[in-house]
Amino acid sequence: MQQCSILSQLITDMNWALNNPNPEEKDPKSSDFYHLGAIDSPEKPKKIDFWRSGLMGFAKMKQQQLQHSVAVKMNNNSSNNKEQVGSNNNKKGSTFIQEHRALLPKGLILWTIFVGFVSRGIYQWMDDTSKVRREEVLVGMCDQRARMLQDQFSVSVNHVHALAILVSTFHYHKNPSAIDQGTFAEYTARTAFERPLLSGVAYAEKVVNAEREMFERQHNWVIKTMDTGEPSPVRDEYAPVIFSQDSVSYLESLDMMSGEEDRENILRARETGKAVLTSPFRLLASHHLGVVLTFPVYKASLPKNPTVQERIAATAGYLGGAFDVESLVENLLGQLAGNQAIVVHVYDVTNASDPLVMYGNQDEEGDTSLYHESKLDFGDPFRKHKMICRYLQKAPIPLNVLTTVPLFFGICFLVGYILYSAGVHIVKVEDDFHEMQELKVRAEAADVAKSQFLATVSHEIRTPMNGILGMLAMLLDTELSSTQRDYAQTAQVCGKALIALINEVLDRAKIEAGKLELESVPFDIRSILDDVLSLFSEESRNKGIELAVFVSDKVPEIVKGDSGRFRQIIINLVGNSVKFTEKGHIFVKVHLAEQAKDGAESNGVVSEDIIVASKPSSYNTLSGYEAADGRNSWDSFKHLVSEEELLLSEFDISSNVRLMVSIEDTGIGIPLAAQGRVFMPFMQADSSTSRTYGGTGIGLSISKCLVELMRGQISFVSRPRVGSTFWFTAVFDKCEKCSLKKPTVENLPSSFRGMRAIVVDAKPVRAAVTRYHMKRLGISVDVMTSLRTAVTTVTGRNGSSGTRPQLDMILVEKDSWISTEDIDSEIRQMNSRTNGNVHHKSPKLALFATNITNSEFNRAKSAGFADTVIMKPLRASMIGACLQQVLELRKTRQQYPEGSSPATLNSLLTGKKILVVDDNMVNRRVAAGALKKFGAEVVCAESGQVALGLLQIPHSFDACFMDIQMPQMDGFEATRQIRMMEKEAKEKTKLEWHLPILAMTADVIHATYEECLKSGMDGYVSKPFEEENLYKSVAKSFKANPISDSSCSQS
Repeated sequence: MQQCSILSQLITDMNWALNNPNPEEKDPKSSDFYHLGAIDSPEKPKKIDFWRSGLMGFAKMKQQQLQHSVAVKMNNNSSNNKEQVGSNNNKKGSTFIQEHRALLPKGLILWTIFVGFVSRGIYQWMDDTSKVRREEVLVGMCDQRARMLQDQFSVSVNHVHALAILVSTFHYHKNPSAIDQGTFAEYTARTAFERPLLSGVAYAEKVVNAEREMFERQHNWVIKTMDTGEPSPVRDEYAPVIFSQDSVSYLESLDMMSGEEDRENILRARETGKAVLTSPFRLLASHHLGVVLTFPVYKASLPKNPTVQERIAATAGYLGGAFDVESLVENLLGQLAGNQAIVVHVYDVTNASDPLVMYGNQDEEGDTSLYHESKLDFGDPFRKHKMICRYLQKAPIPLNVLTTVPLFFGICFLVGYILYSAGVHIVKVEDDFHEMQELKVRAEAADVAKSQFLATVSHEIRTPMNGILGMLAMLLDTELSSTQRDYAQTAQVCGKALIALINEVLDRAKIEAGKLELESVPFDIRSILDDVLSLFSEESRNKGIELAVFVSDKVPEIVKGDSGRFRQIIINLVGNSVKFTEKGHIFVKVHLAEQAKDGAESNGVVSEDIIVASKPSSYNTLSGYEAADGRNSWDSFKHLVSEEELLLSEFDISSNVRLMVSIEDTGIGIPLAAQGRVFMPFMQADSSTSRTYGGTGIGLSISKCLVELMRGQISFVSRPRVGSTFWFTAVFDKCEKCSLKKPTVENLPSSFRGMRAIVVDAKPVRAAVTRYHMKRLGISVDVMTSLRTAVTTVTGRNGSSGTRPQLDMILVEKDSWISTEDIDSEIRQMNSRTNGNVHHKSPKLALFATNITNSEFNRAKSAGFADTVIMKPLRASMIGACLQQVLELRKTRQQYPEGSSPATLNSLLTGKKILVVDDNMVNRRVAAGALKKFGAEVVCAESGQVALGLLQIPHSFDACFMDIQMPQMDGFEATRQIRMMEKEAKEKTKLEWHLPILAMTADVIHATYEECLKSGMDGYVSKPFEEENLYKSVAKSFKANPISDSSCSQS
């Protein structure tokens, strides 16, 4: 069995050698394989290295050979595909983004810069808008304060003017005067609330120099100057203060005209008749900045439009008031305390080049970037004043600017980045698309190379195997000694096993390549299961294990699907069970998936909890041994054998049927640690499995793939040292109107219909299986658990005078017979009583046995059992043949499955002239020998050119077996030229020429079969030749000749 593992590894090495670009490198996995799995003796590695190096060299040689055919084709296809891809790209044209992919980052940068400039512009615009609004607010606030200041100043001016009129009226128009210093002081003190902004008022009388002495004697003081307080020097005119408010009483006797600016103001006041202001100065009491307001006081009434001279002449004195400008502004700002957000300055700008500050600190902090000037009119047209306002604090960035500009920038940048990302993604997708196209071209080329490699490997391995098996078959047809025949048969069995292994490896390769297709043909499930059991019947008997099959009555007789692949799955699973089971039973059960009970595991890995839950309470199984799963114990199994009809279900109205097949064994089980990798290819439970039991570990992997192709699933339940239960589901089409040919259907004898039998078996599951097979023959069965009860029943029935149905046979399980003590005498007594009874003939007794010794057989025969023992595993056809011997019925002709009997092939090939074309001499001899064996006349040709010469029309050949892979001209080309010759002959002679041409090759790739049909071939015969496959191919071209009955062997 080690050779199987070695072969699988060597095939893997050949695949690696094909795919490895450097043939001199070593496969890193190979040394581990030989060390761990297949070889553990020091002598074998040398032999294995020899075979390994040989096959590796073979793979390299084939790789070099394929370079001239496959590689050229790959390169041509690749170049063609690349040219096609390039032409498609040129036709479609690369997209703008693809052509300008290098501009994408630059475009993003430029877009970011552009958005930055736009954002800055928006910021500037919003900031300017905010400044305009801020300036408008400042203008409003400044103008408001200027107006209020003017209004308050005007009110004060009016009060001073009123006081001037009061002095004029009561001092000069009254004689004697009604006003003196005391009166003036008291009055001004009481009315001071009307002049809150004036620090004080005083009246200076006009005195000319001629009147000075008299004036001084009258008032008893000397006129003094304002600056030094000294007596005033002589001048033309004086203006000494005679009346003053108490707050400015220090002004008394001071000459107001002693100051140059004051003199000018007094002169302007009497000339204009209006109030005149001085420039700002520090007040003596408060040290605040202030101005003096001067009004002329007239001693006589003036005409309506007086002249300047009239005004001067009428002037009697001057009333002045000192305004505290700072207090005035402070009072104003105090009234607007809630709006103290601006800084206010008041200037006297009479001299524009040197403005004088009337209010405000020049060094005061504030926002110097924005200010507003408001003009002030205090009533003096000569003097000019203004108010300058600015904000106390710099304007903060508006909130809407802080939110709008970053949001705009973020959105625009995000849009640009999205477009950039979209462009990058488009470029990546296009690159991936082109890369995928290139990878697709490579994959297709690699797929072609792999298919060619598999075809070549299959052909190169199967071709010599065809010669080996063919020559062995021919050798077995000669006269051989028993030893020679045993050797030849052993070699033939090993060769067939090797072919089966190669087929499994190729199946796995086809599954991975997705090239395995399922057929859809009608077939009989029960017949296939019986055939599978017959394959393992001898091995199961040798081991002494029960091998049984049961199919539920609800399963249709005929379904439509791939019978060969279904048979392959069953063979793999049953073969594993037989291999790993040494005692107990193997039970194959088929029923509808709808009948399955809940609890089937879906993952194949069973935990300890599940094991405990599924452990049957008793071992009421097929053989009485404990099983891994309780679904086939009698408690669960009896529901399938119940005769109650199921209600109409979805299965009854659907167009397909889902079957569940379970294979239960009581073998060694699978370790829990290995259950997760059971379905992995080339995997074993442990390294000792392949050495002890053989196998490659690929069967379950292939079975899983086939089950999935059948739209089903496969799983298992296994318990170490207890056994395993594998189950799978498969979907087949219903075939209610399908009719199979008789050779395809199991032809069971009909002579048993209406018979009655008793089956004696203490195990109910095994008894139900026996009843199932008997029911297929049309026999009505009663099951009894005790042989003594059955004998008593028969004896009682024979002793009565009723008209009960005749009992034809009693079928006894060997275990029930041996376990019943002193039963032999009762059986003989029963036979002696019924032999003379005319109405009731004694029933025949027969044994069921897996194996039986000579002593047991002699004892059974002496007890009255029939000479024929029905050996297990039970099959309906085998039971029928045995019962015909037991009941001494007429024997019927033996039926050959699939019509592949030698007589049938003889009827097809006898007298036919067949041309065999193959470049290999051994293959020609094998094919010629196989065809001559069945009566055909064979002519051989070593090449396609020779075959064309032999098949020049007209010719006398009835068929041609054509090899595919031949030098110079392969089978495909030869077939095409033969069809062209036939076409030309038909056009010339008007006669129909068509020679059946069957492909004869060791290549089993599906693509090769399609190529055969395209080239004009009629069929396909795989090497090595099998009678069944040969019949299927030949039967399509030839009709069977009639044969005599004597040619059929009798049972």
